[in-house]
Amino acid sequence: MWNPSKLNLNKKIPAFAGMTIMNIKNYINGQFENPINNEWLDNYCPANGEVYGILPNSSKDDVENAYIAAQSAFPIWSQTTIEERSRILIKISELIEANLQRFAEAESKDNGKPIGLAKSVDIPRAASNFRFFGNAITQFASESHESIGQQAINYTLRQPIGVVGCISPWNLPLYLFTWKIAPAIAAGNCVVAKPSEVTPMTAYLLGEICTEAGLPKGVLNIVHGLGTTTGQAIVEHPDIKAISFTGGTATGAHIAKVAAPMFKKLSLELGGKNPNIIFADCDYQDMLKTTVRSSFSNQGQICLCGSRIFVEATIYKRFKKDFVQKVKQLKVGHPSEESTDIGALVSKSHLEKVLQYINIAKQENGTVLCGDNKVTLKDYENGYYLEPTVIEVITDDCRINQEEVFGPVVTIMPFNYDDEVLQMANKVKYGLSATIWTNDLKRTMRMSNQIQAGIIWVNTWMLRDLRTPFGGVKASGVGREGGFEALRFFTEAKNVCVKY
Repeated sequence: MWNPSKLNLNKKIPAFAGMTIMNIKNYINGQFENPINNEWLDNYCPANGEVYGILPNSSKDDVENAYIAAQSAFPIWSQTTIEERSRILIKISELIEANLQRFAEAESKDNGKPIGLAKSVDIPRAASNFRFFGNAITQFASESHESIGQQAINYTLRQPIGVVGCISPWNLPLYLFTWKIAPAIAAGNCVVAKPSEVTPMTAYLLGEICTEAGLPKGVLNIVHGLGTTTGQAIVEHPDIKAISFTGGTATGAHIAKVAAPMFKKLSLELGGKNPNIIFADCDYQDMLKTTVRSSFSNQGQICLCGSRIFVEATIYKRFKKDFVQKVKQLKVGHPSEESTDIGALVSKSHLEKVLQYINIAKQENGTVLCGDNKVTLKDYENGYYLEPTVIEVITDDCRINQEEVFGPVVTIMPFNYDDEVLQMANKVKYGLSATIWTNDLKRTMRMSNQIQAGIIWVNTWMLRDLRTPFGGVKASGVGREGGFEALRFFTEAKNVCVKY
């Protein structure tokens, strides 16, 4: 714990000009508040390993206050016109875009991701989330069914649930935070939200934006703290009626265990161990460029990264040589530098976890083709940097191929037949996404149909349309986000039958 009275609020981190250590607060009922228990957590900068701020270690009492604010706001917000809700969401989007640089610097500093990635992907996508759902709610229609011969008509109402809980992870902090909040409030709900305690900064800034955009008090409440305390209080709250969670599979299983007896609606977007299947007939150069990106974007800390690369045997040697060469060219550097390809991992403990998995792979006869070394940057010797690592494995059932590493580490191995690689692709407990590289239409359709995953990319990666359903199967989650699927999750269907 950290005592705010001992904090040097004027201390600056040189690589992030003009940014000082900050005292983050909860955002409840439109106001920024200290935690009731006055307990605080350190907030670390991954680039140099230093504490640069504090955030609330919120208790059950803070969550209760957030719930009371949300519940008080719900009757009016749920009856607010769709046009007014849409206007406010789009205004939030515009304000995020107007503050792009500020948000990107905060995201990069808080998470360790390259500033270029934050500016080009993460923050624009957060703005797009609000704009998309601000527009989508105006087009969200329900059904009616005429019962011919019975002189009756059935119509379906889609009504907001009430107060809902949204819990998001550290890898895409604002991107995934808004991916939940935007459809929830668009549908007329009020929200108690918890960002990751590892990356709280842009969620904190979002509170300022929402106030400026005219979002009514209590519609969105942001409570900071640990998953075991703050998150647990949200999940087990008897009157929070739905939980949307993105994070680890083990945590998702715990949430399901707590929420199921309380009959809460659940959306769980969990882990992935995604196959990247490369056939000899692919567009080789496009595949090679995209595979480097799909392996190491955001330091490999994206649930959709292709961490298991299977290559058809006839091009395997060529791919191995070319892929390793390109990976070695990636620049590991300070997140604030525009030329950086690989920034810092999110925390010291996560860096140690990734290194442990590399050692496990070597113990299981994996061959490290490049990487496997921590990187020390001048003036930032305590930062959490790791070389992008490629490991050649001889069997698909080794631990490095079965368990989620969530770092800049991929495995490669050859295959000979379609059925062989299909079996390897499916032989994990996860089923989030898969990428297929081929120009054979029949193979594309067959593989896409038989791979056990919620998302399939063919000859591309991370090409997203926000109208499409997003989510996985098996241990990768329950339910779907995105488009009208998200609006359906955040509403309850009520059928009305009228005889005339």
